[in-house]
Amino acid sequence: MTFQWSAVAAFLYGEIGAILLLCLPFISPPRWQKIFMFPLWSRMAVFWNKMFLTIIVLLIVLFLDAVREVRKYSSVHVNEKAANVNTSAFDHIQMKLFRSQRNLYLSGFSLFLWLVLRRTVTLLTQLAKEMASNAALETQVNDATEAAKKYMAENERLQEALSKKGSGEKRESAGAVEQKLKEEVQQLKAELQKTTTAFNKAKDEVAAVKKQSQGLRRDYDNLMKECEQLQESLNKMEDKKDL
Repeated sequence: MTFQWSAVAAFLYGEIGAILLLCLPFISPPRWQKIFMFPLWSRMAVFWNKMFLTIIVLLIVLFLDAVREVRKYSSVHVNEKAANVNTSAFDHIQMKLFRSQRNLYLSGFSLFLWLVLRRTVTLLTQLAKEMASNAALETQVNDATEAAKKYMAENERLQEALSKKGSGEKRESAGAVEQKLKEEVQQLKAELQKTTTAFNKAKDEVAAVKKQSQGLRRDYDNLMKECEQLQESLNKMEDKKDL
C-alpha cells in the first residue's frame, strides 16, 4: 500500500473512532459542547471550514482516481481472461484490480464518514443548545408558577380582611380602607393576569423546544444506525481482504 492510501486508511480508522466516541450514550450533548468550547478548538474553528473543504476535495480526487483504476483493470481483467494468457500475468492483473477496489472503498467510506462526522458534531451542538434553552424555560415557568401562587394567596388574604371588617369602625374610615383594598386587589389581579400570560407563553415555548429536541434526537439516532451499518460494511470488507 502506497503512502497516500496508507494515509487514507489511517484517516478512515480515525473517523470511525471519532464517530463511535461521539455516539457513546453516557456522554451527554452539553458535556460535548463544553469539550468543543476548549480554547484549542476555538483556535482551530477559524481554519475549520477551509480544512473541511480541502479534505473533501482531496478525498473526491482520490475517489475518482480509484474509480478510474477499477474501470481500467476490470476491462484488462476481462480481456486477459478471454485471451487465456499465462497464469502469472492473470494473477498480477487480478491483484491490481483488488488493490484498486480496496482503494475505492477506502476513499469512498472516508468521504462519506467525513460528512457524517461534521453532521454529527453540528447536531450535538444544536441539541446541547436546545437542552440548555429548555432548562432555562422550565426555570422561568417554575418562577412564574410560584409568583402566581403568591399573588393568589395575597388576594385571598385581602378578601378575608375585607370580610372581617367590624361594623364598629367609622363609616368613612371603613370606606377608605375598603377602597384602598379594592385597588390593591385590582392591581394584584392585573399582575396575576400578566403572570398567567407569561406562564402560558413560556409553556408554549417549552413545548416547541421539546418538539425540536425530539426531532434532533431522531436525527442523532439515525446517524448512529448509519454508523453501525458502515462498521458492518467495513468489517465485511476487511474479511474479504483477509481472504
